[in-house]
Amino acid sequence: GLIVPIGEWVLREACRMNRSWQNAGYRPIPVAVNISAIQLERADLVEKVIGILEDTSLTPHYLELEITESALMSDVDQSISTLERLRRVGVRSAIDDFGTGYSSLAHLKRFAVDTLKIDRSFICNITRDRGNISIVQAIISLAHTLGLTVVAEGVETPEEYRLLSARGCDQIQGFYSGRPMPS
Repeated sequence: GLIVPIGEWVLREACRMNRSWQNAGYRPIPVAVNISAIQLERADLVEKVIGILEDTSLTPHYLELEITESALMSDVDQSISTLERLRRVGVRSAIDDFGTGYSSLAHLKRFAVDTLKIDRSFICNITRDRGNISIVQAIISLAHTLGLTVVAEGVETPEEYRLLSARGCDQIQGFYSGRPMPS
């Protein structure tokens, strides 16, 4: 039962840290925060996000909320409404671990999301598995057709990066681009 208060604390700390980096003179960048299915289901999520943005003085477009496919699909109508309200506030959103859930393509076009994050399970053998290459290429094409940014998760080698770059992947995440580090 602690996911809601912990999730709120994580969101607040990420926004506070981002604002402190900006105050220290670093170039403003968006920070991404995972939101649990339970948080997404709460009627007050948008108000909590707005309150945290106001409390930390973080401009909304420097926050991106990452939500898994399965969380979005648990209550599609509520998810659509919440994402639309977040977008109106200026908060970006991403579908995390894309390709591993059970989302419907009919629903995908209705979600007010900005980014699809391709699950690392499709990336880890991409240089050797033609099936993974085909799936990743299809996701990139689909996302770009819908006007979405594509992020490949779990990129660890230069070969994976080159293959994804050649296929039009917009961004990567993983040890190839940088290891986790303290603030």
